Amino acid sequence: MLNIYYGRMSEAIFNTAVYFKNVYEDSWITDSFSKEMILDVDKSIVLGNGVIDSPVLGKIAPVSLSGGVKTLILMKNEPQKIFNASTCGNNCAKWILKIGEMQDITINLRHLMDFGRSSFDIHILNTDQVVHSMKELVPVAGIFV
Repeated sequence: MLNIYYGRMSEAIFNTAVYFKNVYEDSWITDSFSKEMILDVDKSIVLGNGVIDSPVLGKIAPVSLSGGVKTLILMKNEPQKIFNASTCGNNCAKWILKIGEMQDITINLRHLMDFGRSSFDIHILNTDQVVHSMKELVPVAGIFV
């Protein structure tokens, strides 16, 4: 399940770009799920362990991916850690939900992310309640961000 804590959270890894640069493994990038996320969010194709073809930047290393994709890859591969998901745009929201369906993760948000019109299950840690739609999420999250 996806757990979200809204607002400042001392145990959350805030600078996900620096963390990613120092801990990512090549296998994280070549994983089929990561390849899908990279293609969808960054419109880039993974060519191999250390090379990604970006339509904007050309051939790049994994550390040059967008902050959102790097944070998604961290969420998937280190679910025991809490990451600052405010580095992600709304184009990452569906992927955060998918990761939360696959495994338990906790993220920190400091803004209101749009999780779309479909129903979902998100546990809001601040209030210990589960919400199922943006209509339910917005009033709760709005208290904290």
